[in-house]
Amino acid sequence: MTITLEHLNQCTAEEFTRLLHGLYEHSPWIPERAAAGRPYATVTALKQALEQVVRQASVDEQLGLVRAHPELAGKAALAGTLTAESTGEQAKAGLTQCSPEELVTLHRLNAEYNARFGFPFILAVKGPTGHGLTRQEIIAHFTRRLRAQRDDELAECLRQIGRIAAMRLNALMDLQFHFGPTIMAWAEIIGEWSDDPDNLTCAYMTPAHRKTAGQLAEWMTEAGMQVHIDPVGNVVGRYLSDRPNAKTLMTGSHYDTVRNGGKYDGREGILLPIAVIKYMHERGERLPFNVEIVGFSEEEGVRYQSTFLGSNAIIGQFDMALLDKSDAQGITMREALIAAGHDVTKIPAIGRKPEDVLAFVEVHIEQGPVLLNRDLPVGVVSSIAGSCRYQVELTGLASHAGTTPMNMRKDAAAAAAEIVLFVEQRASQAPSLVGTVGQLQVPDGSVNVIPGACRLSLDIRAADDATRDAAVADILNQAEAICARRQVEIKVTKIMSAPAAPCAPWLVRQFAAATERAGVEVFELPSGAGHDAMALARMTDVAMLFTRCGNGGISHNPLETMTADDAEVSAQIFLDFLRNFQPKS
Repeated sequence: MTITLEHLNQCTAEEFTRLLHGLYEHSPWIPERAAAGRPYATVTALKQALEQVVRQASVDEQLGLVRAHPELAGKAALAGTLTAESTGEQAKAGLTQCSPEELVTLHRLNAEYNARFGFPFILAVKGPTGHGLTRQEIIAHFTRRLRAQRDDELAECLRQIGRIAAMRLNALMDLQFHFGPTIMAWAEIIGEWSDDPDNLTCAYMTPAHRKTAGQLAEWMTEAGMQVHIDPVGNVVGRYLSDRPNAKTLMTGSHYDTVRNGGKYDGREGILLPIAVIKYMHERGERLPFNVEIVGFSEEEGVRYQSTFLGSNAIIGQFDMALLDKSDAQGITMREALIAAGHDVTKIPAIGRKPEDVLAFVEVHIEQGPVLLNRDLPVGVVSSIAGSCRYQVELTGLASHAGTTPMNMRKDAAAAAAEIVLFVEQRASQAPSLVGTVGQLQVPDGSVNVIPGACRLSLDIRAADDATRDAAVADILNQAEAICARRQVEIKVTKIMSAPAAPCAPWLVRQFAAATERAGVEVFELPSGAGHDAMALARMTDVAMLFTRCGNGGISHNPLETMTADDAEVSAQIFLDFLRNFQPKS
């Protein structure tokens, strides 16, 4: 018999605990405590409540929960003493068919992990899609996590237990997902098309980029949308209202990637609304406004070192001078666009009329660990951080490392080191403020020569411009003082400045309401990363919904991940948002 949420809400606490006993290994206290929070409005709310019980448990209880889990392909598996749930999961991951070499590796990793942390390695072997990780992927996860700190690793084990429990509950209740698996499957398909055979790189107007655009257009067409690819490469799908003279709610994100990037950055914000519109189209459901999904052709700036090409064109602010920029192979942007069949003379006509647009909303992976650490599948973005970037050149005096006394040196690298540490110190003084020195070079450096020159980058971001600008002023003033004291010359060049983009409160409230109706705690957070919504904010009101990332929140990296469950929750919230959307009065 399939267990329903209605039955779980109405049954006795004892039956509730009994029905959910298999979600957590030998730990009935978790559903027992969650029973007190009934009734739950949604299954997501129930999942959140179970995770909250674990999060609020004592450290001893948490350790007991982790230690109740078996080792992967360990002695319990060989002896056949695993729970039915663990037996099935390990079998589906192929852990019962390990080669002798794989068994040796897993047993060694288990021993090293237990010796380092004092508890077993926990991994949801069904993986982010629910279809299962390969044995090679499991071993890679094992190896990577062995390098973690103990507290971080305990927290990761508890998150993995939560993921296991959520998938077991899905099976127990025979839940049918409308969106998550589709979004994940589509991301896998276009994630295979790359400029580089060894990783995912999809740069502007390359063959992989154009193939991706064609596939997005095909999926939009199947979803019942009017589709075209515009002269700058944006893939545009319009789902028309049945009301005459309807205005348009815009959504979307970018489909280009950084070098060696992840499968979900940007792309979730295209695939998710396509899946939602497809669902509505199949049911004959129309809205009192048009929905326009834009797969922005370029946001990352990889090929031509110029960001937001697609979204700037949409707001009518594409810089036509960029057409003469050349890539590393000497191919101009104009040549690349013409070779792809685009008429560059029509780019200025892409710009939308602000009076026709209701707003722009974007769904995006968080690209950070905040939601992960709060055990929340989604978050509502309050503001997109403004950023300033600089190149800093320091010039000291190169001299002999052995003969120059320490008090007579003009060491450019030592000055740079002081600047880096001050950036870290100053950027720690406000909640939304971050500062990064991502590039640090000693040109023509030698082991026995005091560095006479040093180059470093500086990236300062904050949710509001005043906070960012105050930090920039302090950092640059301190850099000047450091260099004066060390008799090192400094040259600072600003290479980029983008204002913060606050999300419109009226849109934030509607995303928050949809999130609450989904049974998820409403949590607002700023975005430290830049997004296409920043460009659209120059034309219309914007808002964003974040989806939780896994693997510590890493992004712009092949380890970037999310789950089908979280994609499903985000899509359900987006669908609810559309159905209940109220234009600004």
